Amino acid sequence: MPLFNIRVYGILLDSQQRLLVSDEFIRGAYITKLPGGGLEFGEGTRDCLKREFKEETGLDVTIGEHFYTTDFFQISAFNQKDQIISIYYRVHAEEPIPLETKTKAFDLSPEQTSNPNGESEVFRWVHWNELNADAVTLPIDKVVIELLKKR
Repeated sequence: MPLFNIRVYGILLDSQQRLLVSDEFIRGAYITKLPGGGLEFGEGTRDCLKREFKEETGLDVTIGEHFYTTDFFQISAFNQKDQIISIYYRVHAEEPIPLETKTKAFDLSPEQTSNPNGESEVFRWVHWNELNADAVTLPIDKVVIELLKKR
């Protein structure tokens, strides 16, 4: 039976005009995406994003304006029975942002990628001048980056 999988993501730009992205190793695949994750039953979208940011980055963030909600059909990359609905918000954090980040894509340790069924992530900043749809992997994130660059 097909299901809807609702995901909530944050657009965090710092004072140096850099966008925070997550480089992830998930079940053998390398994916660059915006920080965020799955909505849990009984949770609002803003609460979900606050929780996901805290869990993934350790940051307490303020959720800003709604930016985009998926307006086209997208099947899940991980479960061919799920339709993905992604909701994006602008996110704000206190500067300086106390987060360990990498400078190269997928700068994961061998231990982080040794289990082909495992999941690991590291964070990286992408400068506004270098930002384009190719900076991320997922189709909906690509749309969001294109919209972000236009605004």
